[in-house]
Amino acid sequence: MEYTVQKLAAIAGISARAIRFYDEIGLLKPARISSAGYRIYGAEEIDRLQQILFFRELDVPLDQIGAIMNDPAFSRKQALLSHRENLMARRRQLDILINNVERSLVAFEGGYHMKDKKKFEGFKKKLVDDNESRFGQEVRQKYGDESVDRSNRKLMGMTEDQYDEATRLAEAVRAALEEAVPTGDPAGELARKAVELHRQWLSLYWDHYTPEAHVGLGQTYVDDPRFTAYYDKAQPGTAIFLRDAIQIHAKQKAT
Repeated sequence: MEYTVQKLAAIAGISARAIRFYDEIGLLKPARISSAGYRIYGAEEIDRLQQILFFRELDVPLDQIGAIMNDPAFSRKQALLSHRENLMARRRQLDILINNVERSLVAFEGGYHMKDKKKFEGFKKKLVDDNESRFGQEVRQKYGDESVDRSNRKLMGMTEDQYDEATRLAEAVRAALEEAVPTGDPAGELARKAVELHRQWLSLYWDHYTPEAHVGLGQTYVDDPRFTAYYDKAQPGTAIFLRDAIQIHAKQKAT
C-alpha cells in the first residue's frame, strides 16, 4: 500500500511537517513523486520510518540515526532486537518508579514510614540503565566489564547525600565549562577549575581514579559523536576544549 505525506503522518502519529523534514535531511526519502507533485511512500519507507521512530523514542539524535541506518552493515532485525532490549529495560525502570510512587502514596497517607533510601529507589537504576543503553558497549570495550560493573555497583550503593553531591558536581562542571570555553584557553585557571570539578565528579562513580583514564575519557568525548553532542549542546567546541584541558592539566600534575 502507498501513502501520501498526510496519510503516512496519520497512521504514524506524527506531523506531516516532520515527514517532510526527514525528506529534506535525507533521512526518509519518498519512493516516488506523483504526477501531481505529491510525495509517495511505500512498504520500504514504512519500515524505515518505524525504525526512525524507534530510535527517536530512545532519544537518538537525527544525525546519528541517519549514520546508523545508512551504514551498509545496518541490519533491521538486529536493530529491532536492540530496540526490544532497550524498551524492556525502560519498562523495568518504569515498574520500579511506579512501585516507588505507590509506596510513597501509602506512606503519605500514614500507612507506614518510608525510609529515605527507598524514596530514591529507581532513579539511580535509571541512570545506570540509560548509560548502559547509550554508551555501554563502547565503554565496556574500552575499560572492561569488571571496571564498568564496579562503577555501576558504586552508583547503586550511593547514599542520598552522595547522589545529591554527584548531581551538584555535574551542574558545577557544566557551569564551569560555560565560563571557561569562551576564553579559548584550555591551560587557564578557569579550565583548571572545570577539570578539577570533573575529576571530583568522576571519582564519585569510578572505584579508582587515574589521570591516564581521565585523559582517555576526555578523548572519548571527542571521538564519540554522542558525547560530543552532549557537551557541545550549550556551546560548540566544549568537548574539544575539555579534552585539551584534561590533557594539559594531567601533564602539569605529572611534572
